[in-house]
Amino acid sequence: MLAAMKCAKCHALMETVRVVDADVGRCTACRGLWFEGCDLDRLLEVPGAEDVDDGDASVGRKYNDERRVRCPRCDVPMVRMAHAQQSHIWYERCGTCGGSWLDAGEFRDLAVYDWFDVVRGWFARERT
Repeated sequence: MLAAMKCAKCHALMETVRVVDADVGRCTACRGLWFEGCDLDRLLEVPGAEDVDDGDASVGRKYNDERRVRCPRCDVPMVRMAHAQQSHIWYERCGTCGGSWLDAGEFRDLAVYDWFDVVRGWFARERT
């Protein structure tokens, strides 16, 4: 079980949701998701795990441009990254604990990779 944490983006309280054998943090307001260590990559391989991402993707996009994001676990600045396979998805990773933050809708999007994502990657804007 994750200790009480606050959302990395909107600072609301997080709830713990059990997905297979991992605890995922989910914001009670914006519905962003926190994954410990390598749980993000591991859960992307589990069919149905994307159901934990029940947030509105339009709300997630609103928070996606947030530049100064602090780790909800360590309270250190997180690194903003583009996903290697789906470069239109930006997420934050903590260099200290290895956790990852995804905004609402991003985990659902990552779980499905098809030709549309390949084409969208061609037009993804440059990271700044």
